[in-house]
Amino acid sequence: MKKFNIYWLYLIILVVLGGIFFMHDDSQTKDVSWTEFEGYVVKGGVKNIVVYADKRQAEGELTDSMTTVVFGQNNKPLSESPVYKGKIVVNIPSSDKLDEKCAEWKNEGVFKGDVKYEKSSDFSAILWTFGPIALLILFWLFIANRLGGGGGGGGVFNVAKSKAKLYEKDGEIKVTFNDVAGLSEAKTEIAEIVEFLKNPQKYTELGGKIPKGALLVGPPGTGKTLLAKAVAGEANVPFFSMSGSDFVEMFVGVGASRVRDLFRQAKEKSPCIVFIDEIDAVGRARGNRLNTGSNDERENTLNQLLTEMDGFGTNSGVIILAATNRADILDKALLRAGRFDRQIYVELPDLNDRKAIFNVHLRNIKKDESVDVEMLARQTPGFSGADIANVCNEAALIAARHQKDVVQRQDFMDAVDRIIGGLEKKTKITTAEERHSIAVHESGHAVVSWHLQYGNPLVKVTIVPRGKALGAAHYLPEERQIVPTQALLDELCSLLGGRAAEELFLGRISTGAANDIERATKLAYAMVVYYGMSDRLPNISYYDATGQDYGFSKPYSDERAKLIDEEVSRIIEDQYARAKEMLLQYAEGHKELTAVLLAREVIYTEDVENIFGKRKWVSRTEEILEESRQKDMAESNEQNEMPPVFDAKLDEEKA
Repeated sequence: MKKFNIYWLYLIILVVLGGIFFMHDDSQTKDVSWTEFEGYVVKGGVKNIVVYADKRQAEGELTDSMTTVVFGQNNKPLSESPVYKGKIVVNIPSSDKLDEKCAEWKNEGVFKGDVKYEKSSDFSAILWTFGPIALLILFWLFIANRLGGGGGGGGVFNVAKSKAKLYEKDGEIKVTFNDVAGLSEAKTEIAEIVEFLKNPQKYTELGGKIPKGALLVGPPGTGKTLLAKAVAGEANVPFFSMSGSDFVEMFVGVGASRVRDLFRQAKEKSPCIVFIDEIDAVGRARGNRLNTGSNDERENTLNQLLTEMDGFGTNSGVIILAATNRADILDKALLRAGRFDRQIYVELPDLNDRKAIFNVHLRNIKKDESVDVEMLARQTPGFSGADIANVCNEAALIAARHQKDVVQRQDFMDAVDRIIGGLEKKTKITTAEERHSIAVHESGHAVVSWHLQYGNPLVKVTIVPRGKALGAAHYLPEERQIVPTQALLDELCSLLGGRAAEELFLGRISTGAANDIERATKLAYAMVVYYGMSDRLPNISYYDATGQDYGFSKPYSDERAKLIDEEVSRIIEDQYARAKEMLLQYAEGHKELTAVLLAREVIYTEDVENIFGKRKWVSRTEEILEESRQKDMAESNEQNEMPPVFDAKLDEEKA
């Protein structure tokens, strides 16, 4: 069926109103006796007579003067006509008797009009009476359909039906586990659930039970929904998919009814999989909010969901998959074994996973040999799968913008800068004093990090504005599972290097270090309060892993809070003094680096190495960078070397 369009309703209303306007008889009618009727005819006040034989009635059309006499002087309309049309209706014994009387009147000369015979019709009266009611009914049905949101296609009558989209076997979803790069542990867990559905006897013969549910937990963009799509493509069983917000409705009791309808459909399609995306929309913890105006409808929906997942009824063959990035706010009854037997953590990809994800997204991109996947993976720490897909897409767009035939390494570097720092603002106006201040600041970061043991390897330093930043220094941070205290102190020292350079070499400080100071303060606070890395407060952590944040009370006294503030200030002051000492030691190199940065606006690792020499401490990331540079140099030399056949040809031409 074609989808109902609102313009159809407008057309129907116009047609009905037009019919009422043109078909409605606006004349006034009066029922009279036969004697009165005959008197009007004798006086010459009747122009025409219409006979309705089936109803034994006659209708006489009055002249204007007689209409005024019968209906009075107040009968004048607002239109141009002097009076409304007047009609008189009389009951007759038979049409034959009326014919004889009309012949007699014509002979006497009192009636000269026509006599017509018609069948009576009440369509106009019916339309005028019931037309507005029909329009109201149509309008109400339209509004009801909109309120129902098309839930199941039945409008308000199906508003309590589940909105889950059903994907049958061999349906339109073609995503498999091969399309999901990385996430090896999560894929192993989720693949076992698929195996349960494909071959349940393998597990039930040993007395095992099929898990009832699995919860995918992880940050946004890590591939939770993609994993669910892969399950739908691999399991070859009916797959129901819906969002947690689909249960929440403005009508009371609709959410619980939709949950019941969803599980009823799932039991009919058993074995099957039900996927609920963003389950935190309906699965929030109950009764832990202080506001009394909380939505009871959400709690009723959650109660019904808990009952359906593990209540007196059985849901054999129905496996529930759910995804959320806020597992800390979910109700504990929802997370217990028997409902969600497994919690599968989908974390941000590590180095190897990022390489695999890059390889997936680079399949359809035309690239040359300069693109190094290892280098790209190391330059994107903390990127999710969605971020990596965005990097590949941005690189292709940048290459197309520069009229290139293939995507090159520099395009990927620009794409990473675009995503991390924002859009490059070449037209942003900065004074010479500001540019010099920015160059001194960024050079301070580069000098300090270059001479620290745990300093991150430098990629480039730029004073070209991007986004809200007027300059930036890009590094390749080493991914560590365990971070020692000295690594955090070195990071603090590197963050404060820009402010220290301003104070030493400009004699003043500026607001350009606002972001550096913010990050340094948070890191120092974490060292004292979370990691227990303070000399005066060792081995104490006030971090709350439950997400409750201790409510209105702090877990320490005012004296302890003062001590925490003192320790945070001491750590930052020590690292600031350390950064200034290091900058004074390499003041000449800093001055030279600032001059190069002002002249070229962008400097790379090679420029810093030419000034200060190779770093004393070399990380695995720097080894990868060095191998990549050596490879590029070798390829460049091969391209510059001329093959012998061309040398012989040139010699022949000279001869």
